[in-house]
Amino acid sequence: QVQLVESGGGLVQPGGSLRLSCATSGLISERYNMAWYRQDPGNQREFVATVTGRGTISYADSVQGRFIISRDSAKTTVYLQMNSLKPEDTAVYYCNARHRWMDYEYWGQGTQVTVAS
Repeated sequence: QVQLVESGGGLVQPGGSLRLSCATSGLISERYNMAWYRQDPGNQREFVATVTGRGTISYADSVQGRFIISRDSAKTTVYLQMNSLKPEDTAVYYCNARHRWMDYEYWGQGTQVTVAS
C-alpha cells in the first residue's frame, strides 16, 4: 500500500522559512516523479516543484530562487525547503508521486502553510 505523509507545515511570518517533508512508503522511488503542489481556497491546485526519478528538478516561476526540493539518500523522503516566504505562499501543500510511464499517481493528505504577521 502506497502512502505519502506530509509534515512540517505551520504559521510563519513573512520572510521566514519552513521545511516540509513527505515520507513515502510502498513505492519504488526510481519509478516515480515526486512533486509538491499547493492549493488555497477558491483556487485550483497548482504545481510548485518536482524532482524526477532521475533527479531532474524544476520549479514554478513563483517559487524559483526561494524554494528548494530535495530527496534523502534513501529516496524515501522528499523535502521542500521554503525560504523568503510571502503571504501569497499561504496554502495547503500536497505531496504527489506520479508513475513515470504508467498513468497513475498518489497524493498525500496535505499540510497547511500560513504566512502572516
